[in-house]
Amino acid sequence: MKASDLFVKCLEAEGIQRIFGVPGEENADFMISLEESPIDFVLCRHEQGAAFMAEAHGRLTGEVGVCLGTLGPGATNLITGVADANMDNSPMLVLTGQAHSRRQHKESHQAMDVIAMFRPVTKWAIGVNNAATIPEIVRKAVKVATTEKPGACHIELPEDVAEADVTAKPILPKKVRRPVPDDKVVRQALDLIRSAKRPVILAGNGTIRKRASKQLRVFAEKTGIGVINTFMAKGAVDMDSPQCLYTIGLQARDYGSLAIDDSDLVITLGYDMVEYEPFLWNPNNDHKILHIDFGPAEVDQHYHAEVEVVGDLAHTLWMLNEMMDEEGIPKFDLEYQRGVRKSLAEEFEAHKDDDTEGSIRPQKALWDARQVLGPNDILLSDVGAHKMWIARYYQCHEPNTCLIPNGFCSMGFALPGAIGAALAFPERRVMAICGDGGFMMNVQEMETAARLKLDVTVFVWEDCAYGLIAWKQQSHFGKHTDLSFTNPDFVKLAEAFGWNGYRCDNARDLEKTLEASYNDEGPSLVVVPIDYRENTLLSKRLGEIACPI
Repeated sequence: MKASDLFVKCLEAEGIQRIFGVPGEENADFMISLEESPIDFVLCRHEQGAAFMAEAHGRLTGEVGVCLGTLGPGATNLITGVADANMDNSPMLVLTGQAHSRRQHKESHQAMDVIAMFRPVTKWAIGVNNAATIPEIVRKAVKVATTEKPGACHIELPEDVAEADVTAKPILPKKVRRPVPDDKVVRQALDLIRSAKRPVILAGNGTIRKRASKQLRVFAEKTGIGVINTFMAKGAVDMDSPQCLYTIGLQARDYGSLAIDDSDLVITLGYDMVEYEPFLWNPNNDHKILHIDFGPAEVDQHYHAEVEVVGDLAHTLWMLNEMMDEEGIPKFDLEYQRGVRKSLAEEFEAHKDDDTEGSIRPQKALWDARQVLGPNDILLSDVGAHKMWIARYYQCHEPNTCLIPNGFCSMGFALPGAIGAALAFPERRVMAICGDGGFMMNVQEMETAARLKLDVTVFVWEDCAYGLIAWKQQSHFGKHTDLSFTNPDFVKLAEAFGWNGYRCDNARDLEKTLEASYNDEGPSLVVVPIDYRENTLLSKRLGEIACPI
């Protein structure tokens, strides 16, 4: 068969159901081969949008999300979304075309070293030089992308290789069981936990894997130990669980920081320091740390673990649960943690009955969003000041129901990410929360959502400025540079794209406006004027935070 046909059949063998992208001349053979495949191709309006859609698919399903671009500018447009996926541990397969091999060695139209460009932002990047190697390359790329820690892999297919004849066949994937830790090191971990009086759990990105979350919930309920989650670990334990101590990572002291300060053992589970560096919670190197993760701990002067348990996280937690059942549960002093939970819960409810006119507080906007979304519905955050509010105030019942970019942290993620989420889980409500800055960075994908008739809601917080930068400059310098801009009439913009458009200027009507956005067919845009005077008030409050007991 033709090499491009073989490539598509290899993707089919991997269970790929959908590819997001913008094709070009150099991957025309691949696109024609794809026409005969059950794999769905989602035509996007920008390659960056395609990459973000694939990233959301990967994070939500645990399966590779696939994006495609052509050579040159198509490939460079993909790279921001690819870097975001890779640093947030989303399994991704990136496909790009390339010029005919007869012109790759010289200055040539749109030709550049794409593989070299992708190497710093992927786990593996490779070009297909021989059509017979396609089955091995595709199998390896998917295997590497989904192996802990997951990430992105890139395959480049030159146009002359794509059209070559080949007799190879796809390699069928086999499930590989992750290694488990040695019994002796799990015993050391258990002894360390049993010797503690006030242990606390810091749950990271690894705990939102389905089996890991299940075992963590059993462990927390069994022992009573409180769980603080990073931005990306929301829902690892249910927000209604007495052990849920909510979210840490605002780069400022919060109640979760007090729980860590009070502890005599920090148990890190699936912790990824790219989210929240250890210096911020262990500045004096005086915390005893137990590291449990799929891989060994990163070397950091503020993260020197007493014991490292390396292996499948879910299995490790299962082993600890079994041993606890056999040997009995120690008595811990967790009263302080209960005070932390109570103080935060009271803050979450403080503005739920706001009826302000002209602008809406972030706390109220998120309270109402939580009321409109069910336990399994999906919220996606863009990057900006709203992200910090979502991190603190929006809590979850289930893992992978709130996606926050927190490694590479790229603006422009939420709108295309919502498209990827809605295609992966059409039965769920999907909401993207964006600032007006991040929303406009991939606004062209409104056409994609309308064309696909997706019932998503994009909730835009308008302040006509890059609010997070203003917040950080104000906190550091006492002033900020000019970060203001103007916006289109968002309701008219929604109508122009074939969306339902809403503007809500008072807090009293917000919940019913959000609810109405899901009752209308097709995508909806809800815009509110946001009261970011609350930013400096929050900074002041966190600066004065004190013991809740």
